Amino acid sequence: MQRKLRLRKREDFGRIYRNGKSFANSQFVVYWSRQMQADPIRLGVSASKKIGNAVVRNRMRRQVKEIVRHQLDRMNGQLDLIVIVRKPAVGLEMKELEKSMLHVLKRAGLLKGSKQSV
Repeated sequence: MQRKLRLRKREDFGRIYRNGKSFANSQFVVYWSRQMQADPIRLGVSASKKIGNAVVRNRMRRQVKEIVRHQLDRMNGQLDLIVIVRKPAVGLEMKELEKSMLHVLKRAGLLKGSKQSV
């Protein structure tokens, strides 16, 4: 995922948490909101210390960013996304993580062809 397409500012995170919508499964929580900029999708990943040490948290962030990067062409519109990694996601293989992430994105209606439209 390109550096300019990442959420970094506290104000952006706060705006999405306050005004956005959320969907979850046992591995991930996704908060999303329409964005003001012209970027296709901006992503922020949150992994708390509860899920493991810095190595584990950074590996989970990299894996989530890679999954979302592969799904960019399937995602609807200009969105700001925040993905929160939950503890059950730590033990999963990449393929299982991808399946779980796609599940929560479909539930949120963020993928083209899913039931709910953005």
